[in-house]
Amino acid sequence: MNREYIPGARSTVGASALEGGKEYYAFLVRHFTTLDLTPEQDHAIGLAEVQRIRAEMEAVIRQTGFEGSFAGFLKFLRTDPRFYAKTPEELLKQAAFTAKKIDGKLPSLFGRLPRQPYGVEPVPADIAPKYTGGRYVPAPLDGKKAGTYWVNTYALETRPLYVLDALTLHEVVPGHHLQIALAKEMTDLPNFRRHLYIDVFGEGWALYAERLGLEMGLYADPYSQFGRLTYEMWRACRLVVDTGLHAMGWTRQQAIDYLAGNTALSLHECTTETDRYIAWPGQALAYKMGELKIRELRRRAEEALGPRFDIREFHDRILSGGTVTLPILEERIETYIRCF
Repeated sequence: MNREYIPGARSTVGASALEGGKEYYAFLVRHFTTLDLTPEQDHAIGLAEVQRIRAEMEAVIRQTGFEGSFAGFLKFLRTDPRFYAKTPEELLKQAAFTAKKIDGKLPSLFGRLPRQPYGVEPVPADIAPKYTGGRYVPAPLDGKKAGTYWVNTYALETRPLYVLDALTLHEVVPGHHLQIALAKEMTDLPNFRRHLYIDVFGEGWALYAERLGLEMGLYADPYSQFGRLTYEMWRACRLVVDTGLHAMGWTRQQAIDYLAGNTALSLHECTTETDRYIAWPGQALAYKMGELKIRELRRRAEEALGPRFDIREFHDRILSGGTVTLPILEERIETYIRCF
């Protein structure tokens, strides 16, 4: 490793620095978003979303009574002990309690729920130091284990409780577990469709699910509201950072600083996330682009159907075809609106 691999590695981080890299990254942008957009267009969408979300974050800060700067508020969130669990067990118990609260709200927003349950476990210790804050791990329907909500208990001082509501909504219900478990139960679909995962649909749905916490009354105080917004800002920043790194010559430090300056993610997570984007070009674009399309389709349905709009029916229609590309999803919802 030290004698051969590292000395032979390139010093650049962006895909565009590779031979044919500009064209390769443009392909990845289309692949992960399923839309015919350029890196520059995605970058511009990200900048607009960052500006919009920042205004909402500033309004929430005023609700807390904090009188310092935006950067000062982020430092306060990252350093005040009240926002962090003292033990791994405390963090896991809070995650499980949050998940159970959400379970009780699901019937108000969904007509069909999966039969498969899920559990809560820590991220395995051997991968936790470089792992994300949480992850959903699916399980086969005919197995002897449920789906699993992994919660990272490594370095507790980097795992703020104010993002736990949004994390849980994203990873398990009504995010990844609900969507993936439902797809596996759709016996009218061919097997490859039941188990297919298209990032822009799955991750876009999970980010949309974070916003559903507002309709569930889950975000009970300004700090959890700020946690939701910091997660949404994180995904908007991904549009800026991923395209910055791979199409516009950004350095690794530029990306870390951009995340750290616009979100309340821990500095540890800003670093591990940036390394993820370097290693996986384009995938980070899927979250925000998918969420924006689902929200757009919901607005269209609400406006077209008026008092006939049923949120439970809309969500069931979004999820009823398994994971699909955004153009196919748009066609499905347009058909639903016309035939309602």
